[in-house]
This record gives sequence, structure tokens and C-alpha cells, in this order.
Amino acid sequence: MPVHLVTEKAAASLSETVTPQGLVAVCRLRDVPADTLVTDPPRLAVALAELNDPGNAGTVLRTADACGAGAVVFGAGSADPYSGKAVRSSAGSLFHVDVVRGARLESLAADVQRAGVTVLAADGGGEVALDAAADEGLLAAPVLWLFGNEARGLAPELAALADARVRIPMRGRAESLNLSVAASICLYATQLAQ
Repeated sequence: MPVHLVTEKAAASLSETVTPQGLVAVCRLRDVPADTLVTDPPRLAVALAELNDPGNAGTVLRTADACGAGAVVFGAGSADPYSGKAVRSSAGSLFHVDVVRGARLESLAADVQRAGVTVLAADGGGEVALDAAADEGLLAAPVLWLFGNEARGLAPELAALADARVRIPMRGRAESLNLSVAASICLYATQLAQ
């Protein structure tokens, strides 16, 4: 792989940050088509519906990697997982997990269900608590988790397609969790159950 030294000015123009790391790389994208999740479903995958924050995108990628997920799906209208902020937030995990971009999540959910994948929707008002979902075997592989927009959550039509809407029990007075924190808890619990 060729290495080229560049001036500080050139490095600054190649970076999206005010204080660049001093290293720029050209890499192959890990994009896969959505139907890969149907023909060869991973034991754990994540689908993000209209995720806006690229920092959350990268953090979910990093968490998915840490929990052994095979793919992260960015639904239509979601942040670009290859933006500078998402790449930095993923801390390299973007290069370990397959990525699907621009997927129509409604049809994907139905297709993976027909392939034997359990689809779970993370929903603060869900009818099943996360610990009960584990006890009931809902977290056994293969599983596709659906996570919604940071402000609005999952669209009711998309949540209704899931096999179950799952909530994280909270004992404190917090009204909700940050999307990437909720994803971390759900993915870790799923990893333990598999």
C-alpha cells in the first residue's frame, strides 16, 4: 500500500475536523446488499430507522462490532456511516461489520422474518421487557434489532412489523435513554442470550 507525505495544508483540506489526526486513508467500503441478510442472515444484526446523528451511527457500529453483530443496516434517510464523525465514532469498527445503506426497512423486516430471523423493535413503551425477552427465548439467534430516530423513535408502522416491541426496564426517573446507549444495552443482552 503506497504511503504519501502531504503538507499540513493538504492534510487539513482532506479532513473534516479542526485538528486532524495527521493520517488519512483510502479504504474500500464494506457495503453489502440488503438481501444478504435474507440469503445468509447473521446471528445478530441492527437496523437503524432515520438515525440523524453521525456520532450515534458510529457508536452503534462500534457496539454492534463489540457484540458480534454481522451487519448494521442504515435505513433510508439515516446518517451516512462513512461521514467523518461516524467513522471516528466507530473507532475502526466500520471496517469489521458489513454495512447496508438506504434500505427500505419495512420490506427488509418482512423478508428476514420469512428467512427465520426474529425482528425486535426497541421501544420505550414496548409490551415486553428486555429481561423477559431473554427469558422467553426472543433473543436467541438470529435476531434483527430495529432502532428508531433519536427524537421520534420508530414509526408505529415499522414497530408493528416486529415480532415484539421490547423496552428496557428503568428503575430511576429518567424518561428515556440515548439511542446508542439503548442499542448497547439491547445488543449486549442479546449477545449474552446467544
